[in-house]
Amino acid sequence: MPGRVLVLMDAGGELGSFVDTLRRAAGAESQVEPVYSAELLMVALSSGLAWDLVLLDCELGDGRSSGWDLLPTLRQRAPDLPVVALAARGSVEAAKRAVAAGASDFLVRSGHLEERLATLLDKVRPYLSLVKRHRKLEEHHRLLLEEAARRYHIVGHSPAMLAVLDLVERVAAVPRPVLVRGERGTGKELVARAIHQASERPGPFVAVNCAAFSEALLESELFGHERGAFTGAERKVLGKFELAGEGTLFLDEIGNMPLSFQQKILRVVEYGTLRRVGGAQEIKVQARIVAATNADLERAMDQGRFQKDLYDRLAFAEIVVPPLRERPVDVAPLARHFLAAFALEVPGVQAHELEPAALEALERQPFPGNVRELKTMVERAAYRTGEPAIRLADLGLQPVVAAPCADLTGSFAQAVEALKRRLVIEALDAEAGNQAAAARRLELSYDQYRYYLRRYGRVASRT
Repeated sequence: MPGRVLVLMDAGGELGSFVDTLRRAAGAESQVEPVYSAELLMVALSSGLAWDLVLLDCELGDGRSSGWDLLPTLRQRAPDLPVVALAARGSVEAAKRAVAAGASDFLVRSGHLEERLATLLDKVRPYLSLVKRHRKLEEHHRLLLEEAARRYHIVGHSPAMLAVLDLVERVAAVPRPVLVRGERGTGKELVARAIHQASERPGPFVAVNCAAFSEALLESELFGHERGAFTGAERKVLGKFELAGEGTLFLDEIGNMPLSFQQKILRVVEYGTLRRVGGAQEIKVQARIVAATNADLERAMDQGRFQKDLYDRLAFAEIVVPPLRERPVDVAPLARHFLAAFALEVPGVQAHELEPAALEALERQPFPGNVRELKTMVERAAYRTGEPAIRLADLGLQPVVAAPCADLTGSFAQAVEALKRRLVIEALDAEAGNQAAAARRLELSYDQYRYYLRRYGRVASRT
């Protein structure tokens, strides 16, 4: 029998005795909870409790919205949860309509109701068994991912980061390039190292920042050079591709690689061979490539600054690391992790915990610099304070004040326009003039953001 059952009923309707009848049919081992509004129904479903069954009166609903209107929302919120639609009178058309709206079954609540409910519960029992088994498997999978996070030294148990870890484990054994994308400071190299560790490749993990070298130096850094290849080349030097051997070569900031050099990388990815600078021999390389970028590659390709063929080769699998502001549940464990590591690294640090008020304030921060910014903030606070716990005042945060919507003395339309302008300008300032990043921050396309920027008369300092 179902363990927990939710019943949505109109408090002023005729379903007062329905719950009692359901409790008798379900038995003492079932917990039947009535709710009297759609809002309370959604709160119950979000409570963390494992509900087994929902019964919803399609005609009465909650007295404000009919069950017909609530069914699609309920199904979207809990796609695997059995939902039974109720009606005072039955018809083939009503049953079809209920199933089309998302109901798992349809029940007429008149005439021999207790027998009807007993039959219904017998019907849903096999499905409930499958749902419970699925939940156990999901919980086991979640625990495995959390164990993987500890193994790869990735802190964070938010659904978004667990999804990243799931991708890491799935792609690790496939000997193809991976493209890791995300804003600055999100931990893209940590994800790349996790891929390498999970792959169990016999070679080392070798990292190269492609933005740190000119084209000539980057070619020598990656491909190596022969003796006499250029002035000062007094001996043969192996490049990072060869040094990685059968391991992983991490190409960071791939979006900043010169366009003319991208063709050379494309050839290595395509054929697995290269020539050292000044050399004539084709050398076979076996390193697995993991590339990373915070650049808008779609825009770069549209503008001819990044080769589409190279993108296609590198993005055999693509992992997007979510920004910290989208996973505030990870802020507290990350802050504690950074504080503990800093206390071990720096003798004399007094702080070994964070006060609740400090953690709450950190969870409200937007963190444009993401995890890297949080790390710096926690370490700075630990260095400053002489107390055993980091206080809110130690963080040096600017108070987070709700921005006024607009000049409320104007019309509704004027207030909306003022708010749009503020959002567009503040996003640009937060991203240091980077229009593509500002567009992503607002979840707009680049063209949409440019349109609003022109409309509100602001020219970015850099794009």
